[in-house]
Amino acid sequence: MRNRMRIVVPLLAVGLAAACSSGGSTPAPQGSQAGSAPAAAPGDGGALPRNETLYTSGTQWGPPANFNPLREWDYATGTEGLVYESLFHFDGSAGKMVPWLAQSGTWVDDKTYELKLRQGVTWSDGKPFTAKDVVFTFELGKMETVPYHNIWEWLEKAEAVDDQTVKFTFSKANYQEWDFQMYSRAIVPQHVWQGRSEQEVLDGKNENPVGTGAYTYKSHDQDRVVWQRRDDWWGKTGLNMEPKPKYIVDIVNSSNEVAMGLLLQKGMDLSNNFLPGAANLVKGNFGITTYYPEPPYMLSANTAFLVLNTTKKPMDDPAFRKALASSIDTKKIVEGVYGNLVKAASPTGLLPQWEQYIDQQVVADKGFSFDTAKAKKLLADAGYKDSDGDGFVENKDGSKIELDIIVPSGWTDWMESIRVIAASAKESGINITPDFPDFNALVDKRSKGDFDMLINNERQLSNTPWTYYDYMFQLPVRKTQNTVNFGRYENKEIWKLVQELDQVKTDDAEGMKQVMSKIQAIHLDEMPIIPLWYNGLWSQVSNASWTNWPSSVGDTPKTPPTMWRNWLELGGFETLTQIKPAS
Repeated sequence: MRNRMRIVVPLLAVGLAAACSSGGSTPAPQGSQAGSAPAAAPGDGGALPRNETLYTSGTQWGPPANFNPLREWDYATGTEGLVYESLFHFDGSAGKMVPWLAQSGTWVDDKTYELKLRQGVTWSDGKPFTAKDVVFTFELGKMETVPYHNIWEWLEKAEAVDDQTVKFTFSKANYQEWDFQMYSRAIVPQHVWQGRSEQEVLDGKNENPVGTGAYTYKSHDQDRVVWQRRDDWWGKTGLNMEPKPKYIVDIVNSSNEVAMGLLLQKGMDLSNNFLPGAANLVKGNFGITTYYPEPPYMLSANTAFLVLNTTKKPMDDPAFRKALASSIDTKKIVEGVYGNLVKAASPTGLLPQWEQYIDQQVVADKGFSFDTAKAKKLLADAGYKDSDGDGFVENKDGSKIELDIIVPSGWTDWMESIRVIAASAKESGINITPDFPDFNALVDKRSKGDFDMLINNERQLSNTPWTYYDYMFQLPVRKTQNTVNFGRYENKEIWKLVQELDQVKTDDAEGMKQVMSKIQAIHLDEMPIIPLWYNGLWSQVSNASWTNWPSSVGDTPKTPPTMWRNWLELGGFETLTQIKPAS
């Protein structure tokens, strides 16, 4: 999902350069014997029992910033999924919704949806979970800065009919989006959150979070957050499942050497970092496995996009954007940076799981591929010329084109990737400089629109391709864009089509294809966001302390082995209920 460290495997991936440290203070493992663990964080009260503790890493890139589930882009790992829960989960392999806090959800008619909640669910402070909490959570979205504010453009009313029943009334039925809301929306307790200001709702750290989930907050430090299992979690009886680790310690990524050392020396159980040399790790008798025992080793997860700030010259010009798309040597990224652990994306950006929805004729007519000569011609035809002979084209008014492309410092596979993008673009006459700000600084720039280009892959596999199009094209553009349309692209025609797709029932595949064909045609004509490659669901596990990890082999679990944000509701939590202590 977020964090894609390119980590050097000592003696395994010879020739790969060590990446920069992102800072932080993760201690080295204490010794190299099996069963060693990272040193306890201050506040842990000493080392945790190793056979009851799961050590994870690969989501949190800086010190845990907050425990606020409404801040979907930077809450501490596990805030949603371990502490706060959603009404449903979504099973990506089966393509179906799984009741969670809700027992059922039904469209009573085209504009009314009724939700039946489970009985016996309690918050971690002992208070009962009721329909009023669900109504309150959705009504928080009436605040303009809350990420799901836009649902109130079509949601008219949310009512608690009784303690276990919620009735939603709509001005129109957005079937695609509503399913997405049902499994991605963390429900918060009214009795704790009521009375908070809009600023506190969005920006508050929400320390000591109160949720319905299987874990509660134990402690955190600059380099980790520690969660402790609830003995009274409702799911033990309501779902007939229980996560096996009593403690989960999610460690902040610091240096590549430390992260790799933790995994190889048995101090890390689940690494959701990108690690090159996966084949050597799997075949090297280190007790480390991946989902597939051979390439591509990982499940597919998301698409990496090049996001262009369309409010700035020359990224405001579709002709320039299309020329840039043709200038990028994606094959060099796939082979040189990733060693074929990833695949080049379709020009549409739709994941392989959604291939049935790609209009191949539209791609054949309007798609792009790496072609330096074509990129040069597109630039020349659009009026971009090298007037001063420095090898780079200028803007149509003669001003210099000097663009930056940014990814977070320390995400070294992405750092290498934008170096490739910059180098191949320069061959076509486009002057691009790679830059590597701190992650939090990048998030700030991205939300304010203070950038030229960046790579982003935050919209994951989901119940519908609608979520990708909502991410690319959502309107209106707001002063702060925290989760969607970072490039601030404004096209009312394509946004109208995205809304039309939203209103197609999720079981009407042909109806979805018809609308998506039109969206794909405009996307490829305008190219405001350039698909690059498909990321894997990076996941390397150690079998030293925990076993029965998901894999494609035999009768092992088939759920995703991950702690990435948004993925605990896509089966990541279920993985925690199926692993077993090694001893």
